[in-house]
Amino acid sequence: MISIIDVIGPSMIGPSSSHTLGAMRISKFVYNLFNSTPDNATFYLHGSFKDTYIGHGTGLALVAGLCGMATDDPSVSKADEISKRSGFNYEFKAIDLGDVHPNTVKIVATKDNLSHEVIGSSVGGGRIKIISIDSISCNITGELPTLVIENDDVPGALESIVRVISLNSVNIAQVSLSRISKGSKIANMILELDDELDNSIIENLRMLKIVKSMIYVKSLNYAS
Repeated sequence: MISIIDVIGPSMIGPSSSHTLGAMRISKFVYNLFNSTPDNATFYLHGSFKDTYIGHGTGLALVAGLCGMATDDPSVSKADEISKRSGFNYEFKAIDLGDVHPNTVKIVATKDNLSHEVIGSSVGGGRIKIISIDSISCNITGELPTLVIENDDVPGALESIVRVISLNSVNIAQVSLSRISKGSKIANMILELDDELDNSIIENLRMLKIVKSMIYVKSLNYAS
């Protein structure tokens, strides 16, 4: 199916939807993980991101995303100055991430005592695929609200979490499950949702005994 975005292109600051808009959306996903700009970040650039990040504005786009800027904000071109004023420190490094899309970046960011690692690919037309969150493999677009949960690996764990969400009339679009390692008693799940969760649902999920930790990531389309 061809969308209107494929025909007229996305709303963005140029020059390239793959190298700027896509990069910025990956970075904005990480911003949403923290719900604020982190203190420090390292951008590990793979493939064409590594080769062209200066000339195509990829570097500025990545910084702008972690500063929480909108994709059509004219100030994206001044993201470096804005980051310095806010005390956000960052660096770029080259990396070979193996058999992944050429427009891929691994972002390792910290704020206070919290750290997150995200690997994302810009797949064209401003669309992205997040393929790893804190070493948990996934395949999400950022277009939907997302829960990242570490839980006890016991029978009924998924059912308990789904029950809390469904009782509040929120539909689950996709679920990814994984174990930390063979024989581990801890598992991970990533759930994409059709609607944003309010704070009461999030707190009810946190109160479940099986939930060890949980991160809620708002949709990239969310307007606060």
